[in-house]
Amino acid sequence: MSETRRRHTSTASSATADFVVPRRRPIVLGNWKMNKTTTQAVVLAQDISNHYYRDYDRVETVLCPPFIDLKSVANVLEFDRSALRLGAQDVYWEESGAYTGAISPAMLVEVGCAYCIVGHSERRGLFGETDRDVNRKVQALLSAGISPVICVGEGAATREAGERPTQEFIAGQLEAAFEGVGASGAARSVVAYEPIWAIGTGRTATPEQAQEICAQIRGRISERYGHATAQAVRLVYGGSVKPENVGFFVQMPDLDGCLAGGAALDAPAFIELVKAFL
Repeated sequence: MSETRRRHTSTASSATADFVVPRRRPIVLGNWKMNKTTTQAVVLAQDISNHYYRDYDRVETVLCPPFIDLKSVANVLEFDRSALRLGAQDVYWEESGAYTGAISPAMLVEVGCAYCIVGHSERRGLFGETDRDVNRKVQALLSAGISPVICVGEGAATREAGERPTQEFIAGQLEAAFEGVGASGAARSVVAYEPIWAIGTGRTATPEQAQEICAQIRGRISERYGHATAQAVRLVYGGSVKPENVGFFVQMPDLDGCLAGGAALDAPAFIELVKAFL
């Protein structure tokens, strides 16, 4: 891809004509979810590292293994002197205390995490995570110097209810996540559009659907923080993204990468996602 991409007029933008802006650095994240023992994680991380070439450094590539695997994966990346980055799948917002099973931002910093996923639909749906919880995590991560990957997305019922309910639902999630966050913190964040109805179902939002939502997200950020901040924030798509369909998303002007699930567990497939955004 070229180093610039044409930004198109959208309902979320105040522009009245097409204009060109410098390309944001693409980012591809692999969410391993609850997969891979420590031994298996080392093998997968090594396999991904072996398939990764310096030419791919134009794309920021992040591995997000389970908590128990973070240190082992970090060791692989350090030994290989790899440009691959480390991310976590969740965090708790307190610094320390009697929170059995929780992991603090400081713990993630020490193991080398640069990113952390928050608000994933599985956390919201299966574990009862609220918008307020997401906001606390976002603020705690930014204070610790970790970039949050903020997941937003609608369920099937909301999508089927029409365009306006979908827009309002995602806008509500976004507003809640950024409550109390300044422009510099927002600019360091990544927002992942993950339609719940497309996660692990084999269904995928069309590139046009993903672009429409991401343009609206960028517009909301612009309204809140201004144009410069909105142009700095990277927006990614997640939801059954794989090598066979990622190429359709690459050309969308407001999409800066992807958050992969199943494809992240296969080294060649994951690397194909990275290569698509070069």
